[in-house]
Amino acid sequence: MGYRREGREKAIQFLFQHDLNPDHSEEALDQFWKSQEVSPRAVQFGNSLIRGVLEHLEEIDGQIRKYSQNWKLHRIAAVDRTILRLAIYEMMHRDDIPPVVSINEAIDIAKKFSTEESGKFVNGILDRIKADIPRPARTVAGGSRPPKSSPPEGKTPKTN
Repeated sequence: MGYRREGREKAIQFLFQHDLNPDHSEEALDQFWKSQEVSPRAVQFGNSLIRGVLEHLEEIDGQIRKYSQNWKLHRIAAVDRTILRLAIYEMMHRDDIPPVVSINEAIDIAKKFSTEESGKFVNGILDRIKADIPRPARTVAGGSRPPKSSPPEGKTPKTN
């Protein structure tokens, strides 16, 4: 598993825990990472996602409310709500991640942590949000592809 997928999955686990039992302390985040066996790159990436989601939570939840017709935020399964929050944060605030990558990662993680139907639900909402994001869906901001020095999403670089 690549460090970004690992970081995303751990971020979702922390954010899920935080959603059900809010603890805004740095100690809670530090304790979480101490209990995980992940690479330093995954911790760094995951931390940036966690902090970004928490910083923009009201805006992100507003997007979920806007695009999830006939669904109240509290009625969406907590796992699905957490996955949506992370992907929406990436799509709206991480110019280094193409929106389609965020969507594909969210669908795969929803299928892993929730249900096959959750993957479809997450895809439907995120696809509608993607249509309103004023940047290309398949490239990073500025229209270029990620630098060659970074491995593609979900891939680990080969070493000789």
